[in-house]
Amino acid sequence: MDVEMHPNGNSPTATNLAAALPTATPTATAPSSKLSQLAESLKLEHQFLRVPFEHYKKTIRANHRIVEKEVSAVISGVSDAADGDMSQDEAVQHLSSIVSRLQGLKRKLEEGTRTEHLQAQKCRARLDHLESVEVENLSEWNNMRLKRILVDYMLRMSYYDTAMKLAESSNIQDLVDVDVFHEAKKVIDALQNKEVAPALAWCADNKSRLKKSKSKFEFQLRLQEFIEFVRAENNMRAITYARKYLAPWGATHLKELQRVMATLAFRSNTECATYKVLFEPKQWDFLVDQFKQEFCKLYGMTLEPLLNIYLQAGLSALKTPLCYEDDCTKEDPLSQESFRKLAQPLPFSKQHHSKLVCYITKEALEEMASKNNGKIICPRTSLVCNYSDVVKAYIS
Repeated sequence: MDVEMHPNGNSPTATNLAAALPTATPTATAPSSKLSQLAESLKLEHQFLRVPFEHYKKTIRANHRIVEKEVSAVISGVSDAADGDMSQDEAVQHLSSIVSRLQGLKRKLEEGTRTEHLQAQKCRARLDHLESVEVENLSEWNNMRLKRILVDYMLRMSYYDTAMKLAESSNIQDLVDVDVFHEAKKVIDALQNKEVAPALAWCADNKSRLKKSKSKFEFQLRLQEFIEFVRAENNMRAITYARKYLAPWGATHLKELQRVMATLAFRSNTECATYKVLFEPKQWDFLVDQFKQEFCKLYGMTLEPLLNIYLQAGLSALKTPLCYEDDCTKEDPLSQESFRKLAQPLPFSKQHHSKLVCYITKEALEEMASKNNGKIICPRTSLVCNYSDVVKAYIS
């Protein structure tokens, strides 16, 4: 009997991609085990509920600001009409403009109400989805969760069209955050085209929450816009811009501000490494990454894609030093470079027990014996013996 010590302590059939991603169809187990698995699954759905709820709150706040602004303007206009010395025609014209403004407010409120209703419906759909999971349909529910995770990954990697097609074909539009990521796409596309206006508008819309989290993103955008003025050798405009938009940040970010202001003297063609890096194109890539982080924080998302997190959870149980040896079996996910890179920050799995597997059939000896009345057969010599007669050898 030729046997090999499997590096991960499991039969090779367990070391495939499904083992690395804990969303595969569960095998038949005891009901209590399934209930435990179900409970653990629901603990991982924080982001699933948080994102649409945060989007819903943001819409409510935006609608509230619109109402406050318009009502304040209308009240001010009515007061001016009441207190002012106007002719009849002027008064009629003034009141007509107020009526037009109120009609515009009505249209905005109707549109805002529809948006709020759709987002509330999405929150309700997700709650219903979580409530629908039971032991009997756990397999189907896990498969749907796998599709949600794949859509999340595609959206984060900017594969928007593919994500939309998968969501539509699986009928899970209410269970994924396509609309939220489309909001981010506009800002990301603009930053990649070296435009900061959409990103600054996003910062203005979320100013209070960014300030609460002590975000530097708006400051970084302002610095980059200043750098672009210096690059274009428009120094007077750069100085005016710095006085208006950068000076208020001086109390908290003085060193960074001083460093950027020095570019007025060094210019964009400088060879001084301290200032040369400020003019490099990678600064825009840094802003894109910074925006993605702030965006995820704002909506309560994980910074890493969910697919990476779930894969790492599985890989952490498979990772051993032998996975990085040249003779690592091809059935081990960690034999692939992409999985090795994903598992690099993870600790090695502590394996207390290993299983002996047949070198040819890749079947564990215990499983072979259970299927053959307690007997094992050597596939090369055809030697048959009782598994109980086998003596354990401790190999160091």
